[in-house]
Amino acid sequence: MDISHALIAFTLTAGLLTITPGMDTALVLRTAAVEGPRQAAKAASGIVLGALTWGLAASVGLGALLSASQLAYNILRIAGAAYLLYMGGQMLLQAVRGKGYAGQEAAQRAASARKPRSWFLRGMLTDLLNPKVGVFYVTFLPQFVPAYVNATAFSMLLAGIHAVEGIVWFVLLIATTKTLSRWLVRPQVKRGLDGVSGVVLMGFGGLLLARR
Repeated sequence: MDISHALIAFTLTAGLLTITPGMDTALVLRTAAVEGPRQAAKAASGIVLGALTWGLAASVGLGALLSASQLAYNILRIAGAAYLLYMGGQMLLQAVRGKGYAGQEAAQRAASARKPRSWFLRGMLTDLLNPKVGVFYVTFLPQFVPAYVNATAFSMLLAGIHAVEGIVWFVLLIATTKTLSRWLVRPQVKRGLDGVSGVVLMGFGGLLLARR
């Protein structure tokens, strides 16, 4: 496989994986619908940075530790599962209680002014505390690295391509929710999205916790 074929194959394959529904997509959609496009952009930026960090770590060999050390993998797996269960549980509890949705917009603007990076950190931790992302890069990137190139540099290039694809995908998601903003701002819709997103994130957390 030469460089051009490797880049084309990786771009297409990684693109398909990027748009496959998962917890990242669910988190950005929920944030865009309930918190607004600005907060969703912060969450998306955090997710992309977290994935890019994993990709760069795998490129220099740090991610291989998760494949070689079961203890390291399990520690990160449990921490990631606990974080997803907590975040999903908070959303689900808020949806069950159903309080505060009608006056949520002003409160969200005030909270955003106080904590401008909160959703960015949530998005980044969602990926950084998911060891499957690290294992994915360790096992996925080498398949598209030609034998005669610098493996570290080329792997970093592939990780960068994947990050750009993630940015494009999240921009499209946020733009889509923006066009539906009149419907999405309804308290009933926000409550339903929190409930669904909470269940999805808790489901991913449970699967991550059960994974060996």
